[in-house]
Amino acid sequence: MTPTRRLAAILAADVAGYSRLIGADEEGTLSRLRAHRSALIDPKIAEHRGRIVKTTGDGMLVEFASVIDALRCASEVQTAMTERNAAAPVDMRIEFRIGIHQGDGDIFGDGVNIAARLEGLAEPGGICVSARVQEDGAGKLDLAFEDLGEPELKNIARPIRVFRVANRGGAQLPEHPAMLPLPDKPSVAVLPFAHMSADPEQEFFANGIAEDVITALSRYPSLFVIARNSSFTYKGRAVDVKQVGRELGVRYVLEGSLRKAGNRNRVTAQLVEAETGKTSGPSALTASSPTSSRCKTRLPRR
Repeated sequence: MTPTRRLAAILAADVAGYSRLIGADEEGTLSRLRAHRSALIDPKIAEHRGRIVKTTGDGMLVEFASVIDALRCASEVQTAMTERNAAAPVDMRIEFRIGIHQGDGDIFGDGVNIAARLEGLAEPGGICVSARVQEDGAGKLDLAFEDLGEPELKNIARPIRVFRVANRGGAQLPEHPAMLPLPDKPSVAVLPFAHMSADPEQEFFANGIAEDVITALSRYPSLFVIARNSSFTYKGRAVDVKQVGRELGVRYVLEGSLRKAGNRNRVTAQLVEAETGKTSGPSALTASSPTSSRCKTRLPRR
């Protein structure tokens, strides 16, 4: 007889801007994170019958028996974290992003990937869920759901409808986190360049281009350039440039892509004003494919 597959609510969470926090104060960040987990997060997971499946330096994967348990745990944690962060400086706050999806009982299956992609869409201090979760939770909890449509989720072939969660009453989950203070000179974050190929060499090449751009821009004392370790935390995530600007405290975001056609590579990049989303228009460069060494790129100046 074929065993019955149970449905499980899968919660993925991570700390927004973790690399930046570690870079600024590693010991203090780790100490505060441990305190939040022991005093709030782990007890809430246990209270709502959750099971921690996996932890990383800045995040965790948790399984719940029901969507209701997962939603209650997530909303209570985020509301409590807002209160715990109230007295902390904006640039030192530990804020979690949470994604929740309902999948079958295979905790290492497709549902985990979807939950992780939903987490990447959440604002710091926020929660994003799939339509399955919204359908189960609507009307049963004092939560509101904002329809975000069907954004593209990396490596997820089928469309997934996404909802943002907010409390109806009491302390509100932040819709837009406070923006970090901007430096007193032009500031930019260079995101990892996307590559349209399954070839691992192309991924290495795309990463190298972004790193070279960061290095080149860092030579200008009139620019404030975010370090690679901070900007590359967005690698593989579906991100919004406004969110990047808020989390990293920059005015501009440079994003780009790499496409290969035969023995030629086409690199495209555009500079985006984080607050408004206005772009400078794409710049492009076509060059011969690299062999073992990196290609030095020179995109037209803006």
